[in-house]
Amino acid sequence: MITNEQINIFIAQAQRVGMERLQLCSSGNLSWRVTGDKALVSGTGSWLPRFKRENIAICEISTGKYLEGARPSMEHVFHLEILRERPDVEVVLHFQSEFATAVSCMKRKPENFNVIAEVPCYCGKEIAVIPYYRPGSPELAKAVAAALKDHDTALLTNHGQVVCGKNFDDAFQKAVFFELACGIIIRNGIGNYTTLSEKEVEDLEVYVLGKEPQKHGKKQ
Repeated sequence: MITNEQINIFIAQAQRVGMERLQLCSSGNLSWRVTGDKALVSGTGSWLPRFKRENIAICEISTGKYLEGARPSMEHVFHLEILRERPDVEVVLHFQSEFATAVSCMKRKPENFNVIAEVPCYCGKEIAVIPYYRPGSPELAKAVAAALKDHDTALLTNHGQVVCGKNFDDAFQKAVFFELACGIIIRNGIGNYTTLSEKEVEDLEVYVLGKEPQKHGKKQ
């Protein structure tokens, strides 16, 4: 059973995304796994900065079936597929922040987004880059779901971004840190910024994330 408390939490978190300008007007969408097989999804055309109860759709994760409430966002297919494939994920956010969206429109996109430590530590040391597909299309849904099987952040060419997280704060900080990194890239220009080396990323994984050090083979 979905409670009023859960509804109110979802409304507050949707408005949070809008107030931080990660989404303008009706450009993005949000989903949250509230029970084992049910998700709240923002409704089609809803503006997250002024999100209300009547903008919420309830969907079944296992089947992708719409159950009740508002008509779900046209991107709900990839939201539900990610939740199906990633039991570690509770929240999926599709957003269109200023600098990250500018990067998505670049002819020569960066191959490495690790300009600050927060990118490999939170967004992932590799960012999936997806070709352009029409918003709401089956092709886009398939591509995003496939990319986020083993990534937490995806850049959608000429469209926007998608992040997933274990909770709202986790997804939110991935979106904010990715936007920060893209702002650095745009402001400095291609070829005029440095990125962390593979060794520096490994060092962060050990000392910040607590992972086991990688064992490198000895030179013969």
